[in-house]
Amino acid sequence: MTQITTADVVITSPGRNFVTLRLTTADGITGLGDATLNGRELAVASYLTDHVAPLLLGRDAHAIEDTWQYLYRGAYWRRGPVTMAAIAAVDMALWDIKAKVAGLPLYQLLGGASRTGALAYGHASGRDIPELLDSVREHLALGYRAIRVQTGIPGLDSVYGVAASSAGGGERYDYEPARRSAQGTPVRPVEEVWDTRAYLRHVPTVFEAVRSEFGPELPLLHDGHHRMTPREAAQLGKSLEPFDLFWLEDCTPAEDQAAPRYVRSQTTTPLAIGEVFNSVFDYQTLITERLIDYVRSAVTHTGGVTALKKLADFAGIYGVKTGFHGPTDISPVGHAAALHLDLAVHNFGIQEYMRHSEATLEVFRTSYRFTDDLLHPARRPVWASSSTTTPQPASCIRPPACRSTGCATGPCTTGEHGARPSVSAATDRTARLRTARSPGRATCRQRSPGLDGAGALN
Repeated sequence: MTQITTADVVITSPGRNFVTLRLTTADGITGLGDATLNGRELAVASYLTDHVAPLLLGRDAHAIEDTWQYLYRGAYWRRGPVTMAAIAAVDMALWDIKAKVAGLPLYQLLGGASRTGALAYGHASGRDIPELLDSVREHLALGYRAIRVQTGIPGLDSVYGVAASSAGGGERYDYEPARRSAQGTPVRPVEEVWDTRAYLRHVPTVFEAVRSEFGPELPLLHDGHHRMTPREAAQLGKSLEPFDLFWLEDCTPAEDQAAPRYVRSQTTTPLAIGEVFNSVFDYQTLITERLIDYVRSAVTHTGGVTALKKLADFAGIYGVKTGFHGPTDISPVGHAAALHLDLAVHNFGIQEYMRHSEATLEVFRTSYRFTDDLLHPARRPVWASSSTTTPQPASCIRPPACRSTGCATGPCTTGEHGARPSVSAATDRTARLRTARSPGRATCRQRSPGLDGAGALN
């Protein structure tokens, strides 16, 4: 039995917050898991620190399914984003360890590769149509063969999901804007004015312009961000049929599984739902009644590799494909895990892929690559490694500057202002908090391959 001896929870913020679980075995093998839950990062860190880490010590690192069920069933409270993100981190780290021991990339342990690479889509957006068309051109130049299209709406100052809108403080952003507290002022969610009728009038003209400029072959996607009623979503889906969308995403609130029935009855536009889901049970009606065409969950938020593989297999029975969630609020560790699943599952559809910032990639050095218009995982047994053939010694992750959301309103979580909560599951089966050895530096238990050393999933 390969025993787990330590479990470290590392919080860092290279431009945005990330939570990473690092498990170490008695043999000195480390595994990494992404536990980032955007906007609720410290809740998952506390869940791992206080409730999960002590349970892992002494367990067999290779008993992945048993550990998953132990963590899921062992607590009275099941499911939920915090619980499932914590379980996902453990699951990813255990698969990382298993693949390292086997000396194989993870997709080989999941049945081998079903394709040579994963089709990925990028996010093109603009405040108006000319700016959007420029953004599409930029993404095509980067090698994307599928594009998500979002624009501003005439008469509205700000629209979520549109780069350079006021939701991101006026700066360009491509997904969830990472906003910082300033001088002790707490960060509050941005409230935006919305006009559904204006949106429904405008979006078909947007896709008409994009098709006119780029032709009929380019796969185009659009995200409704849960804003519409079933009737409104049906109207939009019908109006977009001439433009042959790859999918219309989250057209109605995802938690209402009955809503897509009406939408489905009125339009042939493909539907994708699920990025806010955290369990296969959230999909049960949608899949068995064939109300959607793509499942949108993230490895990080849906219980890890083990759970998402089961979801993909379940969806495949009903002809539903995968389109895993992949924004920048999922760390490169989570992206790597999704990519291995993409390569292995038979019913792969597409992978959302947003490039992380340079600051993030200084912390998480990756070896997956985006070449030949496709995403490719590393072919050697690495998860989150440097780009060199020989893994470099790891240094604990740390942010370039103190950017934690907690610094202005509570205890600093980066170490820049003193103590940072780095969790170590000690050998006496208790979890204890440790302080940083020096300001701005995370505490390392050992300088063995870790986040930027050899891994198995990247």
